[in-house]
Amino acid sequence: MLPVVSCPAGWPSAAPDLSGRVIVLVGASGGLGSEIAHQAAAAGAEVVLAGRKVVALERVYDGIEAAGGRAALYPINLAGATPDDYAGMAARVVEQCGRIDALVFASAHLRGLCGLERAPVDDWMEAVHVNLSAPFLLVQAFLPYLKDREDAAIVFTLNGPEATGRAYWGAYGVAQAGLAQFAAILHDETDAGPVRVHALDPGPMRTGLRQRVWFSEDPATVPTPGHAAAVVTALVDGDGAGCRGRLLRL
Repeated sequence: MLPVVSCPAGWPSAAPDLSGRVIVLVGASGGLGSEIAHQAAAAGAEVVLAGRKVVALERVYDGIEAAGGRAALYPINLAGATPDDYAGMAARVVEQCGRIDALVFASAHLRGLCGLERAPVDDWMEAVHVNLSAPFLLVQAFLPYLKDREDAAIVFTLNGPEATGRAYWGAYGVAQAGLAQFAAILHDETDAGPVRVHALDPGPMRTGLRQRVWFSEDPATVPTPGHAAAVVTALVDGDGAGCRGRLLRL
């Protein structure tokens, strides 16, 4: 497993300079993903907005364009995409944008909490695929292009086992544990090369996914995704190299 370290207090202290970088952001329409998209674009990156909710992606795109940033849309359904779809996606991004500097995962699939005895089989299969198998397929498709850069990054956002390794978290909890292990193996295989592997456990955030699970919680008592998004953009920047191969916890 990746060593777990607490995010330094006050880090990042300033917005990074991502000018000229191309970031592929998976889950760009979600609460965390949309915040990452806006912050990365404001820092100068061209952000490829990937996800299945086209209307929501378009809203993020319009907001970035209105603020003078650069973005591109790439609708894709992680539940139904094939390895060939991901390979075509990577090739098309390079063709249109000229390069890929970072692959960021901010996607999550969780329909609700349920005990293992009663968990619908199709829910289990889809949750494991979207939360674990799809990131593997995306990394496999994009890694050759990331290796062409002098400095590139893959950033996983995930929930730690303390939060999801308990009763009723089912396939989502299993997939999150698997994703953390996948990040560790990927780091061990790429540590000597130009591709940095990072993981972030952002903790509780005011997102739609959290509200589906903690429906009785007052959202005003939970932090917005702003700080977590700032940490992700800092990890993409070269200044994040010191956090390579670490699971940062906010």
